[in-house]
Amino acid sequence: MKKLISNTYFWSVIIGVSIVVGGCTSPPENEEVNALMIREQGSFFVGGTVKRSSGSFDPIEDGAFNPANQDTTGQTLHGDHAFVFYQVPLEPREHPLVFWHGFGQSMKTWQTTPDGREGFQSIFLRHHYPVYLIDQPRRGAAGRSTEPTTITAATDDQLWFGIFRLGLGTEFYEGVQFSKDPEALDQFFRQMTPDTGPLDIQVNIDAVSALFNRIGPGVLVTHSHSGGQGWLTALENENIKGIASYEPGSNFVFPEGEVPEPIQYMGGQLSARAVSMSEFKRLTEIPIIIYFGDFIPEESVNNPGKEQWRAALAMARKWAEIVNNYGGDVTVVPFPEIGLEGNTHFPMSDLNNQKVADHLLNWLEEKGLN
Repeated sequence: MKKLISNTYFWSVIIGVSIVVGGCTSPPENEEVNALMIREQGSFFVGGTVKRSSGSFDPIEDGAFNPANQDTTGQTLHGDHAFVFYQVPLEPREHPLVFWHGFGQSMKTWQTTPDGREGFQSIFLRHHYPVYLIDQPRRGAAGRSTEPTTITAATDDQLWFGIFRLGLGTEFYEGVQFSKDPEALDQFFRQMTPDTGPLDIQVNIDAVSALFNRIGPGVLVTHSHSGGQGWLTALENENIKGIASYEPGSNFVFPEGEVPEPIQYMGGQLSARAVSMSEFKRLTEIPIIIYFGDFIPEESVNNPGKEQWRAALAMARKWAEIVNNYGGDVTVVPFPEIGLEGNTHFPMSDLNNQKVADHLLNWLEEKGLN
């Protein structure tokens, strides 16, 4: 696995990067080759548990050759693990980046964009960061759950179109940084993926913590629902040396006795959670940056897709203030305030994702995490 892949080149195609070995395939005519040199790549499962049924298994009497009618007596189920795909470039930087997706998503979030450009996976490889992409337990390639669930087939694309702030109904927002090519939107809708078991935050935390135990010190990059889980994982694992979080929407942790009142928004409320002061102080020991995109109002509006992110940004600001008051280093960056306008809930795949990545690259360098 450590052996160099010689004369191997990577460039962007629909699945992320294409491997071209020994000059067997050529890039499109007149297209400049910008090679990605990969020293090592692979995949593995991490974390998880084994569920066992009581009794003694008899492969003959218990009908093991008919899976539909199989007796589970005495058998096991390996599940609740995370699936990890990784790439290590030539001359890698010291701290790898671990990318964790959001709700209803998988590692596809960080790969090729819906309109076919390079995603963060390749962008950060080009800057010599080892990258680790996660499918969290009970999602995507880590779909083996130890608990059952019911998967629905709801026609809800337009709901997510609004929640992810591409637009309202079927109409894009003016100036949005998302391709209006119908094929790009089709690709975007198809990257949604269901939970294959009940959502269990502790199961997710345990799996990601096990990954950091395996790879050592690194930087955690989260999106949306994994943002709050990221803080909770950092409470348990000191190998997380920094966190970059894109639009975290839940599970902000405050010291006991200092939890703010829930923030009301159209359709619900956003509540924070309490941890002991000794636990909370862990979050003051690492640099953290939080990013939010565009189309987020400062005041309440009659648009549920925007409203929940108004609450999330307000809570993130409260959280940053209290962490920093206790000596922490949290920065909240709404992209419009630094001149990046039109970003959706998925800035890592928006049309200006290179500029979005540049800001994170600069932050990593500033904090000595490069």
